[in-house]
Amino acid sequence: MLLAIDVGNTNTVLGLYRPATPEAPAAQTHCWRIATPVQRTLDELRMVLRGLFIMDGVDITAVTGVAVSSVVPPIDSLFREVIEKLFGVKPLFVEPGVKTGLPVLVDNPAEVGADRIVNCVAAFERYGGPTIVVDLGTATTFDVISQRGEYLGGAIAPGIGISADALFERAAKLGRVNIRKPSKVIGTNTVDHIQIGLYYGYIGLVDGICERMIADLAIETKVIATGGFARMLAETSRTIRHVDENLTLDGVRLIYERNQDRVRRRAMAATQRSE
Repeated sequence: MLLAIDVGNTNTVLGLYRPATPEAPAAQTHCWRIATPVQRTLDELRMVLRGLFIMDGVDITAVTGVAVSSVVPPIDSLFREVIEKLFGVKPLFVEPGVKTGLPVLVDNPAEVGADRIVNCVAAFERYGGPTIVVDLGTATTFDVISQRGEYLGGAIAPGIGISADALFERAAKLGRVNIRKPSKVIGTNTVDHIQIGLYYGYIGLVDGICERMIADLAIETKVIATGGFARMLAETSRTIRHVDENLTLDGVRLIYERNQDRVRRRAMAATQRSE
């Protein structure tokens, strides 16, 4: 089985996939979410990952491959070492030189985060193009895929959580509130006012950027949302048409499958060195 890992700034999501067979496509069997272990030691992270498998009664030895998309480079080496010790395999990291099948038509392709690449790989595979992928996480990213499956570029905005934190930290008289869809648009108390401003203000940001991108493409374009706030904001958005919570992990899986020759060569080289 394949373990796909998406290391984000706030959370790390892990998905376990049953491989494709002639009768059925690859399928996710388990999904776990943990806090990104910025301050954890190797032994702590190893214990957490082992605990996830034990908790759900999954045999660790069933994992035959691991692929990782990370936007937190300082802990990549930690994950690499833990994976090798726990699963006995060398992980495939989504990084420059890895085959993605996605031409990246920007000024400096190396600047594009791994999470954005894997999102676009999965979105084009599933929905075709042209497509805009909106990932509503710690930051909100907008990524545009052409009709031919090329990465054209995008935009980055502060996430709704970051926006809320900035408001609460800089406005001394405003207390923290939950970010959720408000029941009305004209608030009658301070909590209402904040929730309305955050929720509808952020939808205005998402729809405004997407509408301008669609106008620039001048062709009917699908908008796909993923990330922790995707489902909540999609309820009211004018532009979001699909919510795909597994988009990033599915993209990691697809890239792993497209690099099987490379994975096999690395495994053979490791075996030869140990003999």
